[in-house]
Amino acid sequence: MTPLHSLAIEAGLQIDWEDAAGGPQHVADPALVAVLAALGLPADNAGVIEESRRLLAEDRAAGCSFVSADVAAAILLPAGCLDAGNAELVAEDGSRRSVTLTPVDGGLRMPPEATPGYYQLAQGARAIRLAIAPRRCFGIADAAGAARLWGTAVQIPGLRDATPRAFGDFGTLADGARRFAAAGADAVAISPVHALFPADASRYSPYAPSSRLFLNILYGDPALAGPQVDEAPSGELIDWSTAIPARLRVLRAAFEGRDASVREAVADYARAGGDELLRHARFDALHAHFFQATGATGWQGWPAEFHDPAGPAVARFAADHAEEVDFYLFCQWLAKRSLDAAQRSATDGGMALGLIADLAVGMDGGGSHAWSRRDDLLTGLSLGAPPDLLGPEGQSWGITGFSPRALQRTGFEPYIATLRAALDHAGGIRIDHALGLRRLWVVPEGASARDGAYLTMPLDDMLRILAIESHRARAVVIGEDLGTVPEGFRPKMDERGMLGMRVLPFERDQDGFIPPDRWSPEAAAMTGTHDLATVAGWWTGRDIDWNWDLGRTRAGSVEAEERATRAEERTLLWKAFTDAEITDAPEPSANDPTAAVDAALAFIAGTPCELAILPIEDLIGAVEQPNLPGTIDEHPNWRRRMPAPTSELLDRPEVARRVARINSMRNG
Repeated sequence: MTPLHSLAIEAGLQIDWEDAAGGPQHVADPALVAVLAALGLPADNAGVIEESRRLLAEDRAAGCSFVSADVAAAILLPAGCLDAGNAELVAEDGSRRSVTLTPVDGGLRMPPEATPGYYQLAQGARAIRLAIAPRRCFGIADAAGAARLWGTAVQIPGLRDATPRAFGDFGTLADGARRFAAAGADAVAISPVHALFPADASRYSPYAPSSRLFLNILYGDPALAGPQVDEAPSGELIDWSTAIPARLRVLRAAFEGRDASVREAVADYARAGGDELLRHARFDALHAHFFQATGATGWQGWPAEFHDPAGPAVARFAADHAEEVDFYLFCQWLAKRSLDAAQRSATDGGMALGLIADLAVGMDGGGSHAWSRRDDLLTGLSLGAPPDLLGPEGQSWGITGFSPRALQRTGFEPYIATLRAALDHAGGIRIDHALGLRRLWVVPEGASARDGAYLTMPLDDMLRILAIESHRARAVVIGEDLGTVPEGFRPKMDERGMLGMRVLPFERDQDGFIPPDRWSPEAAAMTGTHDLATVAGWWTGRDIDWNWDLGRTRAGSVEAEERATRAEERTLLWKAFTDAEITDAPEPSANDPTAAVDAALAFIAGTPCELAILPIEDLIGAVEQPNLPGTIDEHPNWRRRMPAPTSELLDRPEVARRVARINSMRNG
């Protein structure tokens, strides 16, 4: 093995891997050198490779700072961290007790701990943080016994209620949650609500946030702070370029008109949020200032003296622009208050879970988190996906994520904080690209997605922390396990009580679509996701239309052949519906998707899966999908609105009929 390959493996890179079709792949040496350089491990020649290996050895020595284990299981500590003999175990409540560490091969053994949580294991001046996890995450059975629950999935900006608005917000969500609760649903899965870049109206994708620790202030419900929303309602599509500035004007009016009680509540919120919240508010104020003055889209484009969040230039700016910083603190307070109200609307209406939050896989490298805590992240690398069936050229998403070395060094504090922020207002969480808990496809900035490599993540540690936080929040966990799934990952999910995603278009075998009674109970069954064609869109071939109109087809593809293949697939799907006794009608034409939508919803409702999530687009029979992966402006991503308020949609005869059948099948 060459020194380069040895360094790459020690750094957690997978030189050899299998693609989605099971074919062997090998990362070329130039790609390894580029990825290692971005990881802070130069590998241009033998001398620097040796120095990089020394740095990794120092990191491994620092790995004594954190250890995870399961309740009632022996706890193994790495060699050299502590000495054999007595040590003091300190619980989160401050209680202390003595434990005995005994030698075993390769380290020390500590007696099992029966209570989940975080501990400090101290011996003189040395200490290790312990995370002791429940065996499984909080589950559907914990929340609702043996019930099979169902819910919907919504894009928050797309929702409507009785108040004309340019886009849906947390107030609209509260109304929608209340309506779905009354209709029998137990969950509303929502699009990500992470903080974006409010001064830049072109950045509205929920999956490229500035920070996952804070909220998208544009979703705050101004009515909770006084004024009514007074903005032009949108039509079928949201015009974010006008809608975002208009909403900021409404938020500023609410800020300027706040009374003494609101001022006091915001001050209390700011004190509780501490330095982390203050830095984020300062970032938003600085971003707005420099975006307007110079067009800088991220902190890298600011003058150098503003790159340090603790530096004197930032302190002077904050003092000189105290009103602006206060505005963004107010907006965060309002967003949190509004989202909490939406969750109360759901649970007060009788939902067992309420909101299911969506945790985006990463964040923008020019955003708030990267500015204030850049050592947490994989600087210089973009997350993405290798070439697969959904993306033949691979994908580079232009976002970054946590560095595994930094997680170990910090005792996983950034990851814990991110989970808590997502679970603060929810009865469940969907982890976007959950495969990233096992490995991340990392691409050097500016390189082709094909020139990336898989970086191993500390899966067992991250799953144990997830189990702890899931139980503390009493929230179920769904992992998006779609794409190139590494061997052994789904059994790990099952073992930890994470619900996988079973999505109708992908649930096939050599005989066709898998019958509903063979779907895994410990999963969330879905007709589709925001990245896929709706049932009506798939049945009519609308996704094929888009791909050919935009030139998104593979080399050598023939449109007529694709449409003929889709016709065969429609026949297979309809056969699955009739075999499952969902319908006995003949297959409808490609131009009339109504019966297919009815049958698909009932098919999913009939699975034994503990949870069924039915996108609102499918409940109403919409043809267009919210997002078309791999496009930016070519397709109106994240701009589509519902055709009517949620109450009116649920009252439509065809929707009411579908919901009644779903309730009957899930409760039967």
